Amino acid sequence: MSAFPRYAIYYVPARDSALYRFGAETLGYDAFTGNDVAIPADIARLPDWNDIIRDPQTYGFHATLKAPFALANGSSHAELAAACAEFCASPRDIPRIELIVAAISGFIALVPAQPSPALAKLASDLVEAFDAFRAPLSASERARRNPTRLTERQITYLDRWGYPYVMEEFRFHMTLTGRLTPERGDAVRAMLTYRFSRTALAQAAVDRIALLRQDTPEAHFHTIGEYLLTGS
Repeated sequence: MSAFPRYAIYYVPARDSALYRFGAETLGYDAFTGNDVAIPADIARLPDWNDIIRDPQTYGFHATLKAPFALANGSSHAELAAACAEFCASPRDIPRIELIVAAISGFIALVPAQPSPALAKLASDLVEAFDAFRAPLSASERARRNPTRLTERQITYLDRWGYPYVMEEFRFHMTLTGRLTPERGDAVRAMLTYRFSRTALAQAAVDRIALLRQDTPEAHFHTIGEYLLTGS
């Protein structure tokens, strides 16, 4: 079975929101259209910016809820899309979070200022609900996760759910850069903190999920479905 196409379930803000514009312009890519977008001039003139965003640009501006996966045998794109709509029809608490710019594992991202139990539950529910659609990890895919560098619990989650950073290991983050040296990371974080402050975004509602697809290893992920959560 081919490892492509791959699908992922992400939180992607509404395409007309200030949050999405900030992220898409920072990464120079719009996952809704599949097209490049103009990077603001004050960022674009940085000589290393294209290198800084090369990795996260592939995935588009998002927060991972169900990590990329190939479809299991017997599952279809249409069934996956229908399951997304069904999942969102069940009422739940809509997470509302304050976002801040922070360094996380060597890259810069937007993260919640405070823990959100509703957000953690949304992520764990998605991991469980959609696992039947996920093809098992191949040996090479598992090796790419560098299991020797993971904790025992992360290895358990990798083998059970196909991704090590789920359940208690989940950390909501919206990636803005690739990995940076500490010195470069401090400068980039300060710049992005200033730019994000100009959005005047006090709070974000994680009120939707998006289904994305990557057709080949060289392709960017693009949004193929958007589903609004039902509030309790």
